Amino acid sequence: MRWKVALLTASDKGSRGEREDTSAQVVRELVEEELGGDIVDYRIVPDEKDEIRAALIEMADYFQADLVLTTGGTELAIRDVTPEVTLMIAERVVPGMAEAMRAAVMQRSRRGMLFRGVCAIRGRTLILNLPGDPKGVMNI
Repeated sequence: MRWKVALLTASDKGSRGEREDTSAQVVRELVEEELGGDIVDYRIVPDEKDEIRAALIEMADYFQADLVLTTGGTELAIRDVTPEVTLMIAERVVPGMAEAMRAAVMQRSRRGMLFRGVCAIRGRTLILNLPGDPKGVMNI
């Protein structure tokens, strides 16, 4: 069975085309090469709660992704709201996975303690918030 995977990047600059979405490129490669998954949806949205919420719900409910991977919006900036929105639409949380991801990032960089990503389940979809930079993604 191949995983159906959706990728969501939360980035104001990325959504305006002002920044290349290098984190999602790394995630895509990992999904296709390491996980053997198929990307069923990919999009970049601004750091707006309503837009992140709508995208996550559509990816889980309409596209029925097995896994939704998000990048961006997981640090301390006022507009970094991806974890909060993920929890808003989640039915259950998976704290051990988030703790393991944070620990992996912290082994390589003290900045890992600023990573606020969460892991949760909506229906049959696992949602993982990944860091917004390629190095952080690779460290997980």
